[in-house]
Amino acid sequence: MSVRYLPHAPEDIRRMLEVIGVDSVEALFQPIPEAVRLKVDLDLPPAMSEAEVLETFRRWASMNRVPPEVASFVGAGAYRHYIPAVVEDVVRKPEFFTAYTPYQPEVSQGTLQGVFEFQTMVCQLTGMEVANASMYDGATALAEAVLMARRIREGRHVLVARSVHPEYQQVVHTYLRHFDVSIELVSWEPETGQIDLDVLQACLRDDTFAVVVQSPNALGIVEDWAAVRAALGDHPAVRVACFTEALSLGFLRPPGAFGFDIVVGEGQSLGLPVQFGGPHVGLMATRMEYVRRLPGRLVGVAYDRNGRRGFVLTLAAREQHIRREKATSNICTNQTLCALAVTVYLALLGPEGLHRLALLNAQRAHYLARRLEAEGWQRPFRGPFFNEFVVRHPKAPRIWEHLLAQGIVAGLPLHRWYPELAQDLLMCVTEMNPPEEIERLVRMASSE
Repeated sequence: MSVRYLPHAPEDIRRMLEVIGVDSVEALFQPIPEAVRLKVDLDLPPAMSEAEVLETFRRWASMNRVPPEVASFVGAGAYRHYIPAVVEDVVRKPEFFTAYTPYQPEVSQGTLQGVFEFQTMVCQLTGMEVANASMYDGATALAEAVLMARRIREGRHVLVARSVHPEYQQVVHTYLRHFDVSIELVSWEPETGQIDLDVLQACLRDDTFAVVVQSPNALGIVEDWAAVRAALGDHPAVRVACFTEALSLGFLRPPGAFGFDIVVGEGQSLGLPVQFGGPHVGLMATRMEYVRRLPGRLVGVAYDRNGRRGFVLTLAAREQHIRREKATSNICTNQTLCALAVTVYLALLGPEGLHRLALLNAQRAHYLARRLEAEGWQRPFRGPFFNEFVVRHPKAPRIWEHLLAQGIVAGLPLHRWYPELAQDLLMCVTEMNPPEEIERLVRMASSE
């Protein structure tokens, strides 16, 4: 990446000051109170040439110490998947570096087309009719979905499955804390780990305006969308489906096929790396009848009088975002660069490649589950799972620490989310966990 540097010679500065009518650069700072102005020069090292800068960075880089490779079996909302080199190659192109909202279509056709293709692919993944031009991440997408549901149907009560990712729940609580809305959690069935449909029906109220269910849920369990939809019956609450592992949509039937109204989730696993909590990209799709309630941006196709196709922003006036409580949403930007990475990744794999990759994930996860069960571990929830599952062992906390010392991160200890699951680990297996790594985990876990 190169950065342009445009220095101004003294003569350039003099002419610029003449045009704006001031005597000196210092005069430009007159509006700043004297008491807060800097009186001394910044304590900076002397300027260096380009060659000296590069040598300095090489010297610093040589100080890095790369630790042994860590075998990670952690998912829980952020998933390690192989990212083909072409994804990074495309998103590193200079024209995408400042992928901000393209208000001027005449100079932004490439970016707009990329966003349009992203929306199309999100619709295909979720089984919905229209998608927006990305959200910040899965958690804020879910919170925005609940606010969108409130715009669709008035009410003061939301039902959220307790098996929705707990950190997503926290973001929803944060968004709704200033609204006169109560959030009620619906427990899971102790045997399957799926949402308890009897409890769900019992909790429905006349003023319930949204029901939120995640699949695969925070326990890795795949929900029965048909059963959830049937349990809700004719209740007018907006049905919101959520996911954290987008790759599961390459393997499972999408929520849109079961009549859900809004589908949201995290797209990180589709071409974005796991590094220090980001980057992420939120996916959000809905039915066409609710398109004017959809937050964020929407890119559409238009044709001029000569029949030439062009891509334009639609249904998202720039002015709406400064209308405070009257705005559809106060989301003022999006994750265009991350959305582009997702688009390139999905285009590269295609439907068949995505399905085969998802199948490989499921097969390896089920293999590890069987191997651990053969070694005395229990699987407390018998519901179906994709590439994440919960295992239980009386010595689970000690075994987890032992494996960590051996360079194996054996999943996520669930007590941090659910105190009653103190002996449980949430393990995830992807294509990044080869068979020999799985066998090493089983061997080391059995030796403790």
